[in-house]
Amino acid sequence: MAAARRRFVPDFDPALGDRPLADAVHDIVIGRWQGVRDLLRATGDDWPLRTHRLRLLAHAAAGSSAVETWRAAEPDNPDAAVLRAATEVVRVFHQAIEAGRGVGLDEARLDVAVMACLSAADARPADPMPWVSLLTVARLYETGISRRELRSWFDELRRRDPFNIEGHVQLLRYYSARWHGTHGKMYDFARDAAGAAPPGSPLPVLVQIARVEEYRYATEGVLGRAPVRDFGRHWHHELAVTEVQRTWERWIGGRPQGPAVPEEIGELNYLAHAACYAGLSEEARLLFELLGTRAARVPWSYTGDATEEFTRWRAHVRATS
Repeated sequence: MAAARRRFVPDFDPALGDRPLADAVHDIVIGRWQGVRDLLRATGDDWPLRTHRLRLLAHAAAGSSAVETWRAAEPDNPDAAVLRAATEVVRVFHQAIEAGRGVGLDEARLDVAVMACLSAADARPADPMPWVSLLTVARLYETGISRRELRSWFDELRRRDPFNIEGHVQLLRYYSARWHGTHGKMYDFARDAAGAAPPGSPLPVLVQIARVEEYRYATEGVLGRAPVRDFGRHWHHELAVTEVQRTWERWIGGRPQGPAVPEEIGELNYLAHAACYAGLSEEARLLFELLGTRAARVPWSYTGDATEEFTRWRAHVRATS
């Protein structure tokens, strides 16, 4: 009885339950790079897991010199080149955040990050991550990049990993009204990618990510535009509900049975959030049970306090595990 009444606490583990990754991040914090090298070597060409790990390693490495120390010690290691490129992209995003919205970065600094990505692509030709990094940094160019170049980078990504979720998310954000596109262009891209995805692929959740991006744009305001506080039926009008159901059928319905793996946790949180706000209680309950305690702050933090949101909705749909 005491255990049943114990207060549920979501776990916002930055590694999303990936213990080997958490250990490697700890190595970075204390200035070691050998654990990172060993982790990436062991990850091999499992592209979803590798992309997940590299993305989070880059965030950890951005505030240290660990990746540069590794590059100096092993200049011919292609994994070091790929991580350094991803880390450079995180660093320029940090600079953009510090400068403030609407303040353009020096394009020469962005070009340095791009060249690091292209160099990493040469060092490890089969790896999709340098192309994910390029699609990420593209957003920071004040007027974007040429359509031809953007398409070339995306094509290179898809040649290596056609259904890479992180690369698709980065291009979706590029196409958003917050950056270099419109809501319409963003949704068109998301729906096209979702429609082309094979059963069991998480790509259909791009439509729900697009809905979060639109909500964020409207409620936060952009470049001095007054934020819109009443967003009506944004989450639960007929199309929004239908699209959550469609994502559930295509992704979860085609996904192998079994526990969620770390590289799924972020996208599963997006779908759980969408199911809750669309009023699809049974789908939300099953998603919470798949997640267990593993929570991601985004997108819950866009609609309230992340801990309160995750906990309240989980209780509302009566998730039990």
